[in-house]
Order: sequence, then C-alpha cells, then structure tokens
Amino acid sequence: MIILDGGMGRHLKTIGAPFGQPEWSALSLIEDPSYVTLAHNDFINAGAEYITTNSYGIVPFHIGEERFNKDAENLLILAGKLAFDAKAASQSKVKVAAGIPPVFGSYKPDAFNSKAAVPILELFRDCLLEFSDIIIGETLSSIDELKTVQGVFADCKKPIWLSLTLIDDDNDSDLVTPKLRSGELVQDALKAIDFNIVDAVLFNCSQPEVMASAITMAVNNCKKETLVGVYANAFPSINSSQKSANNQIRTIRPDLDPLSYKEFAKKWLQLGATIIGGCCGIGPDHIAELRSLKKEI
Repeated sequence: MIILDGGMGRHLKTIGAPFGQPEWSALSLIEDPSYVTLAHNDFINAGAEYITTNSYGIVPFHIGEERFNKDAENLLILAGKLAFDAKAASQSKVKVAAGIPPVFGSYKPDAFNSKAAVPILELFRDCLLEFSDIIIGETLSSIDELKTVQGVFADCKKPIWLSLTLIDDDNDSDLVTPKLRSGELVQDALKAIDFNIVDAVLFNCSQPEVMASAITMAVNNCKKETLVGVYANAFPSINSSQKSANNQIRTIRPDLDPLSYKEFAKKWLQLGATIIGGCCGIGPDHIAELRSLKKEI
C-alpha cells in the first residue's frame, strides 16, 4: 500500500493560510509560501509517502490570464522547490509528485481544448520535472484531456500516473457503471491509456461511494503491473448544474471523518487498489488513519 497526501487547498484553509476563490491553493503560494511548507510537513508527519506540488491553482482559470502570463513560471518553480525541500528535510523516504491540474478548471470537460492546453502543460513539465519523482495528471474529466496530458508527458522519463474524476451526481440513475465527468465510460478511457508509458491509474476528486466500481474496472482492464489508486474528496455530490461551480468554497461532509474514510480504504484495498490518499477535505488526520491501516495489513 502506497500512501498519498491529502487535499492541499482545504488543509491550507484549515491552518489559517491565505486561501479563497478564484485563486484556491495558489493564493498561499502567492502571499505566504511558508504555509505551503507547513502543509507539506503536516501530511508527511501524518504518514504520506508522496506529497504533491502545490501547483493545482497555477492556471489562468484560477489566477487569471495576466498573472499567469507574468508569474506562472516562477510560481511553478516555487511550488516544486517547496515540495522538494520538504522532502529533503523529512526523516522519511517521501517522494514528490508533480501535480498537473485540469488547465481550464475542475469538472469542466466541455471547456477543454487540447490545442490550447498543450503550451500550458508544457510549462508545467518544464518547471516541475526537476523537483519531482513522478508525474500525476489530476482530476481528468474526459478522454481528450487524458490523451493530451499523456502525450505531453510521454517522454519525461519519470513514472506517469493518470487520475480520473468520476460522475458522483445523486441524480444519475446509473452510478454503478463508472463514468468520467464528461459522461464517457471509464472502460473507454482505459482503452485510451498507453500502458507502455503510464504506470498507475487513479480516481480522485469524487465521492468515496463511487470509487469501488471504478477500481474494479481498472483492475480488470489495466496491465497486470499497473498500479491502481484512489484519493476521494469529502464534498457532497457534484450534480450536473454545478459542473462549472469552481468559484465557490464548497462545504465538507461532516460524516466523512478519518475513521469513516479508513473503512472506505479497506474496501478499496480488498478490490485491488494499491495507492490511497485523499483529495479536497481529506486532511492529515485522515492520512494518519491510512498509515494505521497500512500497519494492520
């Protein structure tokens, strides 16, 4: 079992860091990067074996076109360096994942444009690779987005992990069949992955309740040596009318405490997942329970 960190943005808010929309986690990077170091250390101390660069918000959607064009390179290098330095200062064998976000906003498959995405993704690649042990494309909402990220990082000579986000709409009558937020089937998304260059398939930023069927689908359709992972969020379900609602700070489910999340993790491990962490609203206390679980198995 490999343990990832949890949701950087919401943990920054919890510890009193500069945080808000539209900048999300990038606001701390801009105004007081010391909080980013504190957050990395909190997850490392909780038991995370991989920490992700605080790069999710460094896209025009969050920081605006003007600031992105002016400051994105420096902000990405800073995000990489902060994670690398936290790794270097740690007593554990933690590794750094270069976090590659959805460049046009989360849960927005209709806004994705491959041609426009490539130069942004190339900037992430050029700025973060030197600080990172692996690449993780996060919250991928469509097959087109998946294939574009896969193509840009194909020759990076580091492990590539791709993480898909799933429909978790309570109004969807068929949550048993796992689907991307675009409505495309996970089964079809897996067919678009080049397993000669992709080392792990994960599912993130969806409710834990919808992850089991996706794990089973991945275990049954990936190459035997491909790692399968999960890092769910603690948001209520995102229905179709909220797909573009990235301009608000969503509530966190009070029922998804660390012990409840641990129970989900047990089921995911039984289904064949080997990588588990947390996304938005999953904090160091949740990660500590994953460390406890690892000791039990």
